Amino acid sequence: MTHVKFNPQAAQNINNWVNRFLDQEVLNEGFFGGYPPVNIYDNKDHYSIDVAAPGLEKNDFKVQLDKNLLVISFEKKENTETKDGRQVRKEFSQRSFKRSFTVDEKISVEGIVAKYENGILKLTLPKKEDVKESSKDITVL
Repeated sequence: MTHVKFNPQAAQNINNWVNRFLDQEVLNEGFFGGYPPVNIYDNKDHYSIDVAAPGLEKNDFKVQLDKNLLVISFEKKENTETKDGRQVRKEFSQRSFKRSFTVDEKISVEGIVAKYENGILKLTLPKKEDVKESSKDITVL
């Protein structure tokens, strides 16, 4: 059996490296490259887009439809508020983002609705009703 001596300085260096990596890669950039994750659902009469964006207010979002492009964005405002004391660690962050989705001719753009609740921006994109061609027998004269 080989005896390995524990080196607390080496363990501390590894902890510091892991913490630095997590702070820079995961907390600052996020798992999604700074974009909020979305879920998209295809329902019978509409599509739903759920955007996970906790900590914002409904007035923080800008939702636009430009031709066939639905653009959802948030522009981070600089916080100039000063507090007593000094911040020791910062893990809460908000980043500006812009997400775009192509809207095809199946969507009734006049009926698109956006609602923000519990940290989720929910967009409903109603589908156009299918215009079914009626069949007709034509008599040959």
